[in-house]
Amino acid sequence: MKELPAIAEVATLVVNVAREELLPRFRHVSFSRKADDSLLTEADVAMQQCLAREFSQHWPHLAFLGEEMPEEQQQRILANDAQGVWIVDPLDGTRNFASGLPFFSVSVALLLKGEIVLGVVYDPVRDECFTAVKGKGAQCNGIPLPRVVLPHELRQTITLIDFKRLAPPLAARLVTERPFSSQRSFGSVAIDWCWMAAGRCHTYLHGAQRLWDYAAGILIFAEAGGTAVTLQGEPVFNGTLAPRSAVAALDKKLLREWCRWLEVPTAASTSNY
Repeated sequence: MKELPAIAEVATLVVNVAREELLPRFRHVSFSRKADDSLLTEADVAMQQCLAREFSQHWPHLAFLGEEMPEEQQQRILANDAQGVWIVDPLDGTRNFASGLPFFSVSVALLLKGEIVLGVVYDPVRDECFTAVKGKGAQCNGIPLPRVVLPHELRQTITLIDFKRLAPPLAARLVTERPFSSQRSFGSVAIDWCWMAAGRCHTYLHGAQRLWDYAAGILIFAEAGGTAVTLQGEPVFNGTLAPRSAVAALDKKLLREWCRWLEVPTAASTSNY
């Protein structure tokens, strides 16, 4: 097996492409709707094409899986990750981007033999590039993420929740009982994971995110000390394209309290991701 790509080289490439392909189009782009009613812009396509071209030049032995590929093609690529597969969301938060909301990112992860081993998430509006290599910690703009002081109890937390992908009874219970101090939703899964890793928010709930949404962010989060499970108490990452729910906290005590409130099975709730 060849050595992993240098994280600094990957991050620099992602940052440069995003500055060239995304920022000039922000607030100046139209969109179309895909079959699942999600949005697609010229920026999504241009970003994916440019990243695919650059990555094939720098690391020709690694495959490339982008969100905007047909699912059949994605499945074929994912089935053979022995040499490594880039998992890429060229624009996470397309609806925000198309609406002029400044919360969107680029997410790039390297999947190797069933493990996420490298992750880069770049937020071009704030010029924050979060990175991680498995077993080597998480960074933002090359500086290790600091340990943060977290709330002691669930009711003191700022919680990130994507309500629209939750079962209606659970969504209603969250609204009426409010086990947290306050709730936010920013519209970019990759940013969610990174802001959790940085301690800007404390607990997390999402009903169905795709592999390209979370692959890089969940590694960054895990390398910052965070723990995540699904609503069924399973590891979030399972190496498939199937949508996965996520329940997470940077602190294991908070995660246990959050899981108890959500009635998540705890038998498997010790996985980092």
